[in-house]
Amino acid sequence: MNTLPWKNPARVAALESALSERILVIDGAMGTMLQAYKLDEDGYRGERFARGQTGTHAHGHGPDVNGHACDHDVKGNNDLLTLTRPDIIRAVHTAYLDAGADLVETNTFNSTTISQADYHLEHLVPELNREGARLARECCDAAEARTPGQPRFVIGVLGPTSRTASISPDVNNPGFRNVSFDELAKAYVEAATALVAGGADLLMVETVFDTLNAKAALFAIEQAFDAIGARVPVTISGTITDLSGRTLSGQTAEAFYYSLRHTRPLSIGLNCALGATQLRQYVEAIANVAECRVSTHPNAGLPNAFAEYDETPEDMARTVGEFARSGLVNMVGGCCGTTPAHIAAIASAVRGVAPRGLPRAIEAA
Repeated sequence: MNTLPWKNPARVAALESALSERILVIDGAMGTMLQAYKLDEDGYRGERFARGQTGTHAHGHGPDVNGHACDHDVKGNNDLLTLTRPDIIRAVHTAYLDAGADLVETNTFNSTTISQADYHLEHLVPELNREGARLARECCDAAEARTPGQPRFVIGVLGPTSRTASISPDVNNPGFRNVSFDELAKAYVEAATALVAGGADLLMVETVFDTLNAKAALFAIEQAFDAIGARVPVTISGTITDLSGRTLSGQTAEAFYYSLRHTRPLSIGLNCALGATQLRQYVEAIANVAECRVSTHPNAGLPNAFAEYDETPEDMARTVGEFARSGLVNMVGGCCGTTPAHIAAIASAVRGVAPRGLPRAIEAA
């Protein structure tokens, strides 16, 4: 367990105090909100990577202001919008805060060198994470100034990357891996360091489908803290990939928790893949064994034939509200398909409901 001092003890104290008093609300989907803007290639590029700049290359795409070429399509790289359209990212954060979110996730789900390699933008990773945290910090500070009695916190997001360390992508070669533990750890150190520098109050290893990837991230976070000389709280959120009740790498919810409990996270929970109704039994399974706080931010139901999510804010809030009344959770929010309307409904559903209690051994630690 890391014994370094907190980077910002006052913020940690405020977070712990809030968690002891009520169920905290995490924001909803970033991608769902961004899709509504219907940005094209030029929309993702913005001015910084606009086509036809001086010194354009063979593909007609110019270098950015730092001289790095941007010769590949970037449409769909939502994290890049932190740099090219910060106004949009700021608007999304603010909408969720206005809906009642206590915690806002940075727009950094794919901000590792491994995931950004798909767009040949690995060199932007430190800036993506630092600016992602800074934007969220700016929005949280503004919201907190408006409602001083409700502190707002920035979750620095570390996504799972586009590769898995436990499973071969080649069905003909089960021993093959397209990423190693060390490669993952190196990528996560860079991202985590920049998130903390940008002002993240806590870090979340999110949408974990492969526990080995998560172990690399958590190992990297400790390395980053050692280099910084201070730490922030860490949370973990896995994903049950289908109704088998297991992660992609084959673990049950309980096994997922026990594989990572040694890191003593602030919270552990589940998000994505399933809607709240389908996720309930697995959240309960974690709540029955976890010695830390429990979180969940499900999808707005299961995707339909058009890969869209149909669960209404009222339906989702009714289900998540039952999680709360059953004493299963400390933090709740939304993942794919959720909007500020979903978050407002969830916030209303859990308001006044006591958070899940901690085992006495943890309370005394």
